[in-house]
Amino acid sequence: MGRRRGVFAELQHQLREAERANRRAESQQQRAATQAARDEARFAREAERARAQAVRDKQARWIEEQKVQVRWLTDNVRARADELSGLLSVSTGSARTFAVDDLRRTYTPDPHSPERWLVTPERAPLWQDFAPPPPTVWEKLQKSRWRIREAEAKQDYARAVTEYEQREAHRTAALAQDMASHEAAEAARREQMEQYNAAVGVLARGVDDADPDSVAQVAELFMTSADLPEGISTDIRVAYVTAPRRLLVVRQLPDVTVIPAEREFRYVRARDEIVSTARSLKERRERYADLIAQLVLLVTRDAFALLPLTTIDEVAVSGVVAGRNTATGQPEDKCLISVSVTREQFDRLVLSELDAVSCLKHLNALVSPHPWDHEPIRPLFDPDLSRYKIDAASAMSGVDHRTVLTELAPIEFERLIRELFEAIGMEAWATQGSRDDGVDAVAVNRDPIMGGVCVIQAKRYTKVVEIEAVRALAGVMEDMRASRGVLVTTAYFGKASYDFVGRHGKIQLIEGPELKHLIAEHLGIDVVIGHIRGAPRRWTAN
Repeated sequence: MGRRRGVFAELQHQLREAERANRRAESQQQRAATQAARDEARFAREAERARAQAVRDKQARWIEEQKVQVRWLTDNVRARADELSGLLSVSTGSARTFAVDDLRRTYTPDPHSPERWLVTPERAPLWQDFAPPPPTVWEKLQKSRWRIREAEAKQDYARAVTEYEQREAHRTAALAQDMASHEAAEAARREQMEQYNAAVGVLARGVDDADPDSVAQVAELFMTSADLPEGISTDIRVAYVTAPRRLLVVRQLPDVTVIPAEREFRYVRARDEIVSTARSLKERRERYADLIAQLVLLVTRDAFALLPLTTIDEVAVSGVVAGRNTATGQPEDKCLISVSVTREQFDRLVLSELDAVSCLKHLNALVSPHPWDHEPIRPLFDPDLSRYKIDAASAMSGVDHRTVLTELAPIEFERLIRELFEAIGMEAWATQGSRDDGVDAVAVNRDPIMGGVCVIQAKRYTKVVEIEAVRALAGVMEDMRASRGVLVTTAYFGKASYDFVGRHGKIQLIEGPELKHLIAEHLGIDVVIGHIRGAPRRWTAN
């Protein structure tokens, strides 16, 4: 057995043990604190890694979303460009003829469908639902009390029957009123449809009779119903000229902005931005020229699709774009394309296979050299179609051997000159505005040697035609790229005019006596020129 410590030694031992215990506790606390700091740092690192991964994931999702957006934008702009460049190939697949009878509607009565409560009778009240239960033994002894209950039940039953009958009367009356309203609405709809079909019948007879207003109305209705891409206007105005059977069409064209300015899109990650690759200016202009050429050809196709086929032999189309007169600042349509096509010419075209721009060139169309800049051309016919409404009768009906050319009204003179040159062989005649009692026109001569666009001007004068008129014709020929010009007058030309024509080489002058001879030769009509002031000795006015 060991020696026992003394009191002092025991105290020292206890103090040492306490100090060791304290050191162990401090060491444990320090280790715990160190571990906690390590855990905290580890948790912070893990949290930071999680946050960084979340940011990366978010960025990756954002980049993928931007790439999807880029693909969507690029696909859309490419589809739009393809849509605008493929109008002919798409539209010709559904090409069809159109007759006025296609506008007729068939009346189909709508069934009467009243609300459910109107056709569902309510269940009638039954006595057994109100009758009191059989009297008990006690109630049998006191009959008066049970009879009171029975009388009250009978009153309730009678009241319920009355209310039921009232509700049923209201329901049947409402049903009858609803039926009457339906029948009245159907009668009105049937009458409206009959009136509509009657109007269609009148329109059909007008087309069969080649009535100008009827033909123009049907043609415009058909053309404006065309299914075209968004942004392509169907603003179309039409006039019909009976002799010859020619349809005049003014078609509103879109601006060059209809062609997408972007070719494709891409995502620039460094700037976090979607940017576009611009379509070249040359390509936009080429696509625009092709688009408006296609629109003109589609209008021409629709015009020739009208039935009966004998109604229209020729279609003249002018494609115009909204602009502004730089001199006056007023809105003004500018003609970019003007073409005249006969049915025979058009039937030889395969729209789904041709190039629209080349086709217009083949048809001798007048086309703006810079349509994207709205550089106008002089159209083949006056875009004010209201002036063509008066053309139902032939010019020859008002001209006989007693007619004096210089006394003809402007419209009569225009008709006569037009019929004369059409009889000579000019085609695709289109009259334009003239401010000097004359006729300004563009025609096409199909002669393989001397053919081409011909500008014709006729002056209903009673005095000499000044040299300025000949020079003006030369300017118009250059502007229209015409291969030939004809200046015809009821009067005569001076030496300066003949000298200018000799130098020019592509202008023909026709004076009064020759005009009289041509009318007699080609139209079989003997006319009188009229009084001409200062008539030269080389001819005598008849």
